This record gives sequence, C-alpha cells and structure tokens, in this order.
Amino acid sequence: MKKAPPIDLYKMLNGREIKFDCCYFNGAKPCQFSSVCNSCDSYRPMGKRILVIKLASAGDVLRTTALLPALKVKFPDSYVTWLTKEPANELLELSPYIDRILTYGLESATLLQVESFDLVISLDKASEAASLAELVKAAAKCGYGLNEKGKIYPFNKKAEYSFLLGLDNELKFSINKKTYQEIMFEAVGLPYNNERYELRLGPRELDFAAEFFKRQNLSSSDFIIGINTGAGKIFANKSLKPARIVELIGLLYERLNTNIKILLLGGPLEKDINGTILKKLTDHKIIDSGHENTIREFCSLVNLCSAVISADTLALHIAVALNKAAIALFGPTCPQEIDLYNRGRKIITKSECAPCYKNICDKNVTCMDRIDLNEVVGAIKELEPICSKGHERY
Repeated sequence: MKKAPPIDLYKMLNGREIKFDCCYFNGAKPCQFSSVCNSCDSYRPMGKRILVIKLASAGDVLRTTALLPALKVKFPDSYVTWLTKEPANELLELSPYIDRILTYGLESATLLQVESFDLVISLDKASEAASLAELVKAAAKCGYGLNEKGKIYPFNKKAEYSFLLGLDNELKFSINKKTYQEIMFEAVGLPYNNERYELRLGPRELDFAAEFFKRQNLSSSDFIIGINTGAGKIFANKSLKPARIVELIGLLYERLNTNIKILLLGGPLEKDINGTILKKLTDHKIIDSGHENTIREFCSLVNLCSAVISADTLALHIAVALNKAAIALFGPTCPQEIDLYNRGRKIITKSECAPCYKNICDKNVTCMDRIDLNEVVGAIKELEPICSKGHERY
C-alpha cells in the first residue's frame, strides 16, 4: 500500500486555507469560533506539543499540576495534553494550563499512537503508563519508560533520583528531604520555585456547596472543621480508627472556644465509618457530607471548610489546592514529601517503625494509634488566625 504524503500544516482545499496546527481546529466540525481558517482572527498555533502522562493516584495527579505554570513559562506557545484516569480527570477541569484532557483507555491510547509530540513527560512508575510513554512518538522524553524486558526505567539522567526512591527504602524513608514537587521538577528538568498546585471550581460546584450550606443551617460565623475519615485501601494503616475520631471530635468541642461545626468528609468507602461516628456522637451536632458526591462536589464541600484534618490522601491534597488550613496526619507514609505551603501542620506518629509503606501490618498498636490527638487540637488553635472562611460567600 502506498504511504500517504504528510499533511502540510497549511493547505489549500477547494480554495480555502486550512490550518491544521491551530489549537481550535477540529477537522470534523466547525471550531468554537464558527469561522473558516482564512477569515479567522483567532488562529492560535500549537507551538510546542507537550504530553503529560500521569494516570494515578488522584491526589498525585493534583500535586503534579504544580508543573504546569513552569511549563508555560518555559514554553509559552505550547499545547498541553494530559492523559489520566478517572476520577482524576475531573480534578483537571477548568485548568487554564491544559488544552486537552484525555481519559486513559483504548480510544486515547490508539489516538496517541498516531500523534507526535515535542516533549513527553511520563511520571507514573506503572507499566501501563510507562509502556504508552515508550510507544508515543516524541522528540524528547523525561520521566519513566518501559524497556524491552518489561521493566520501568528512567528516560533521562535527571529522573534517576526519583527512580531510585522507589528502589531504596533508606533513601526514601530516611535520607530524602525533598518534597514530591521538588522531586518531580528535578525529574523534568525545571527549576522549582515553590510552585503551588491548584484546583479551580466553577459555578456548578459553588452552587452545590451553597445549597448544602443553607440546607445545613450553617452561618458565616461558623468555624467549620472538615474531618476526612478514610484513606483508601492501599495501606494497612493510613487513617484514624472511628473510636479515635470520636475522641478527637470530643476534644475539639471541649477545648475550642470558637463556634465550631464538624463536617465529616468521605466517599462510598467511608459510609459505614461515618455512620459509626455519628451514632456515638449524638450529643454534638455533626454534619455528614454524604457519600455519593462526585469528586468535584466533594471538592466544593472541602472548600466550605475553615480547616481540614486528614491523613495523607486525596482530601488533604484537595484542601492544599484550595488554600485551606490543613492538619495532615502521617503514619505509614513520608511526611517530608508533602508540602503544606506554610498553611498547615504535620502531625507525625510516634511509632518507630514508620514510615513503612506496607499494606499489611501485624502490630496490635498501629502507627496511627500513636498519633497524639492533643497535637491535632493544638494545631487547629495555632492555625485559627490564618483559617480562611471559605464559606463567606454563602
């Protein structure tokens, strides 16, 4: 079969100029400006085509968005495509730095086999992501690929440190003092200037939160403390047990003078946990945020909070992205890798075996059992002066 000639970036078709390199060009229907190319004033060439592959976890996807402003500074005329999984794709919505979001699957994988890029940034140490990064055509690649033996390896010299963190426990648990963002920027070869990651909410999410605020009879004078009660199933011990959360809530009501309201945060996995907590705290007004919210609705509820208490999990990263005061609880994971951007406190277990990253624990008293709840209450008191009232607009 004869190979088709390459398509020119500009081509005259039936007397009309077609700009295939325009960010807005679709090819199957009129672009958003409903104008043909040779009479359109909104032409925007793609410039550097950049593909970011970061599939999971959702919290890490959110943290990785800190790269985007720096990428746009280095490549101002760039077109950024981000490949990720559900539900992390929803966290990327409304980002001004992303031109196209692709959700991982057969359709997107097939599409990427046809396209070519100037730069691929592959930041998942997982074969499904690394293999795709290996196959995609690009002038330059950084991060991780998959070799012919089916093993993850670093594409570039600057990604070697982050690669070794996954192999050397002493390096990861004891020696390393860099945050996730510093490690990531180093792997990509960009200077790190304390860039934040952020999450943008639209009118739909803000309206959802406003309705919730009114339904729960909340007031602008309320000091709303969100407590995220779960942390997934990957690690054996990452969140407080229900009994300890009940104890913590009791201490908060006892020791804080301000007009506090407790908002229990969680998803489907936390339905039973939150139900248990509510049954044991009938003397206090505890608000259950529900368990069937979409991820963006969940984000809007976090945005209502003046402060958020959470283990090292997605809710913590959402709180940081929304500029909330965050109290982060650490047991099996590495506190040094988390940056709270001077708007939070880290409460670290007293357990000598932490961090461990184990998904099975044989201890009778776990690392999260050795979190000092008095420290948590003290952190709330300490942070209260900087706690924004995220609910004032309601």
